[in-house]
Amino acid sequence: MLVDGEQVVVGGPAPPGPVASGSGAGGSGTGGGAQAAGPVSLNAATVEQLDTLPGVGPVLAQHIIDYRTQHGGFRSVGELREVNGIGDRRFAELQTRVRP
Repeated sequence: MLVDGEQVVVGGPAPPGPVASGSGAGGSGTGGGAQAAGPVSLNAATVEQLDTLPGVGPVLAQHIIDYRTQHGGFRSVGELREVNGIGDRRFAELQTRVRP
């Protein structure tokens, strides 16, 4: 069961921390804004999934989605620098946590 404010990542890597049993067929996440253990897909992630990344809130997550919609997706992680609100410092924090 989910309550308001919880996030569920579908098709993404498991969050770090205690391993929850289940193969994704109805298992519940452990909320708390945990960061993803593996790279998040820039071309498939939702606003909620992008919001789990460090320095990315709902507004910046929407900018990322708007960019991918306008440009037909990301061909490389480096394109993230072209998104409004992503500077060198934020890009450095994100580049190993995302994939095209």
